[in-house]
Amino acid sequence: MEGREEPPPGSGPGPGVQPPPPLDFTVENVEKALHQLYYDPNIENKNLAQKWLMQAQVSPQAWHFSWQLLQPDKVPEIQYFGASALHIKISRYWSDIPADQYESLKAQLLAHIGRFASGSKIVLTRLCVALASLALSMMPEAWPCAVADMVRLFQAEATPGDGQGRCLALLELLTVLPEEFQTSRLPQYRKSQVRAMLAQECRAIFPLLEQLLQQPSLPSAIKQKALKCFSSWVPLEVPLLDCERLIQAAFSALRDPELFDSSVEAIVSAISQPDAQRYVNTLLKLIPLVLGLQEQLRQAVQNGDMEMSHGICRVAVALGENHSRALLDQVEHWQSFLALVNMIMFCTGIPGHYPVNETTSSLTLTFWYTLQDDILSLEAEKQAVYQQLYRPVYFHLVDVLLHKAQFPADEEYSFWSSDEKEQFRIYRVDISDTLMYVYEMLGAELLSNLYDKLGRLLTSSEQPCSWQHTEALLYGFQSIAETIDVNYSDVVPGLIGLIPRISISNVQLADTVMFTIGALSEWLADHPVMINNVLPLVLHALGNPELSVSSVSTLKKICRECKYDLPPYAANIVAVSQDVLMKQIHKPNPSNKLAIVHILGLLSNLFTTLDISHHEDEHEGPELRKLPIPQGPNPVVVVLQQVFQLIQKVLSKWLNDAQVVEAVCAIFEKSVKTLLDDFAPMVPQLCEMLGQMYSTIPQASALDLTRQLVHIFAHEPAHFPPIKALFLLVTSVTLTLFQQGPRDHPDIVDSFMQLLAQALKRKPDLFLSESLDVKAVFQCGVLALKFPEAPTVKASCGFFTELLPRCGEIPPIGQVVQENGKVLLQAVLEAIGGQASRSLMDSFADVLFALNKHCFSCLSVWIKEVMQPPGFPSPRLSAEQKDTFSQQVLRERVNKRRVKEMVKEFTLLCRGLHGTDYTADY
Repeated sequence: MEGREEPPPGSGPGPGVQPPPPLDFTVENVEKALHQLYYDPNIENKNLAQKWLMQAQVSPQAWHFSWQLLQPDKVPEIQYFGASALHIKISRYWSDIPADQYESLKAQLLAHIGRFASGSKIVLTRLCVALASLALSMMPEAWPCAVADMVRLFQAEATPGDGQGRCLALLELLTVLPEEFQTSRLPQYRKSQVRAMLAQECRAIFPLLEQLLQQPSLPSAIKQKALKCFSSWVPLEVPLLDCERLIQAAFSALRDPELFDSSVEAIVSAISQPDAQRYVNTLLKLIPLVLGLQEQLRQAVQNGDMEMSHGICRVAVALGENHSRALLDQVEHWQSFLALVNMIMFCTGIPGHYPVNETTSSLTLTFWYTLQDDILSLEAEKQAVYQQLYRPVYFHLVDVLLHKAQFPADEEYSFWSSDEKEQFRIYRVDISDTLMYVYEMLGAELLSNLYDKLGRLLTSSEQPCSWQHTEALLYGFQSIAETIDVNYSDVVPGLIGLIPRISISNVQLADTVMFTIGALSEWLADHPVMINNVLPLVLHALGNPELSVSSVSTLKKICRECKYDLPPYAANIVAVSQDVLMKQIHKPNPSNKLAIVHILGLLSNLFTTLDISHHEDEHEGPELRKLPIPQGPNPVVVVLQQVFQLIQKVLSKWLNDAQVVEAVCAIFEKSVKTLLDDFAPMVPQLCEMLGQMYSTIPQASALDLTRQLVHIFAHEPAHFPPIKALFLLVTSVTLTLFQQGPRDHPDIVDSFMQLLAQALKRKPDLFLSESLDVKAVFQCGVLALKFPEAPTVKASCGFFTELLPRCGEIPPIGQVVQENGKVLLQAVLEAIGGQASRSLMDSFADVLFALNKHCFSCLSVWIKEVMQPPGFPSPRLSAEQKDTFSQQVLRERVNKRRVKEMVKEFTLLCRGLHGTDYTADY
């Protein structure tokens, strides 16, 4: 077929019919476009070329130019495109190919594969993928023994000169066939049929692969390809029994460094198949093969060969993790399985620090979960036997994990990159999760075990212990205490007594001490007399910027859990916090800023927990709610007044920093929520401070706090003046922001819309002020309706649903709506017509309903005018459909739910989705 002028098989709409000449997809043009794609420096030209080439690949002419592009005088990039085009035509447009052309197409592809066996590898692969796609579409009727035929054809035609090339080509073809099947677009019934056939066809392949792997004289490239081919066939649910001999061959190949990686992939792939657990006898035969790798593993560790130790570990874990239940059930083989478990333990405790000296130990952690689950799911008698056998193994595992969790020597750690440190942090979290899980198996004895070790370490006079060892034991304790209820553990009092004896000489150790105290905060709530044992340590750590995260986190936990016992310590906590803030204020650098933000966060938490007079937790026990309400001034007010000046000092240095401003807003937001009316004395000061903050850096958090003040205090005459001044100031600043371009600040626009809605709800008189530009505010709202962010759009709809009912009572609002309401309606209908997400339709329906209810006479005129232009709000609508919708809306002034239903129906019509499957989820 190559070189013929008439269309090759399957070209065009049918046999013998010449396609119309659309775009000029000739060989010359395709080559020009490929040159442009690969070599033109202009990115727009590259994109245009790529788009044109994609159209070329699916065109009927592709049958013609593909073969010509594969000619031997073309460069590989051009040949590759020709092979890819053939694959696309066969895989996507199979139904266009007449059945009488199948054989000639097959013959041509086979001939080209033979030709490229000693040519470009990337082109060979694409041709193999094309033939694989053809075979899958022809199976089983049109090509019943496809795989056996391929093997026979390539073996029969082999000649001494190109035997190796043809063998590699055959292996490439056999490798891509199952891969192409996994991604093919075959219909489901065909997929099941073809899968079953392929699973049978493996019998034609596996003996060949075995033969290749067992021939010592063959080059490594062929054996590598054979192993890759095996890996490719395994996912087709080939029974493990049929793979047994090949797996054994792959184990033998592990001794060859060049075949090591391919062998590991093949073995792991075969062992990990879900169906493999049915073949217990085969699995039992694999255990000695895995155990036979132990010497090779030790040698790899000794020689620092991380790749080899990693690969052997993957093999051991694949067998243990996927089949622990099946192997545990073979009680008579308990010794060989225990030997496998001990081999995996060696991998868990592999020498060196993760991830710098080894990357293997992390692979094993999931195995220990699986083994534990499988032991605990056995019937009682068998479980008792295995518990006795495996409890010592799991205690040893804890020792191994805590050893692996140890930090390296300080000097060594200082040379680690930030990426390595982060990987080590995540690894320790994984170890922590494993320890927490192991507690289920070992129970309270595990805590006693850790406590005894820590006690011996801290009280031993023989030799000073390394901080790394102490830290790891504490980390183990913390891992369990964070998630397991240790309130009834008899070792916690001793641990609380030991903690002050720890010589804290290092940030990592100090962090772990902090987090351990935090993990015990619930226990402290039940034993408040012990708070004083650990609080000085935490307050001391607060002064170190490097410990601000852990010390603040721990203090927050203590504040939350021990809130009924906190008042005696509150003054001290605040005094230390103030002292630390004072020291940090004068050092404007990034690490100090972080410490300031954390301490501000601690103060806001403190204000929430200090107030026990107003809001007890609903879930607290009745005995706690009966506590007497303290008399005298509210402790939060006292503390807040103390720190107010300090916060002003912080702001004087950090007013331009968004993070600090947000932390300050959080303090007052929590204080206002906690105190409500008790906050009143500080309203004028706070309004002034908020005005300064927002004028310097407009931020959503400042607007949210302003909204809270409006909500709680705007209706009180004494507080109206400062709140009004603040409201007008933030509105003016935000309007300026809108003039400069608000698209980069959707969060500010969102909070501003919510503030306006709150003002209209609580104190609409704010809109009577002469200095408020109501028209500009209205226009900002319309602009916000067109934002892509759903929360912002929702907030602006909320603003309009509060604004429109005020048309009658607030003259400036009535005037602006009369003059600009048509623009609002237009924006709402554009959104319903398809500009906005369908999830927002209820919000737009609320605005439409409010317009109809409060501005009916105007709406009936506006809606006619706005709907007049053809194609608005959607080109899919007829004039009759638009008119029907307008009439329905105007008639419904009582039932908001009905308007929502109308809007949903109308938006589906606008989007062309009415009556489709989409409607069902709507």
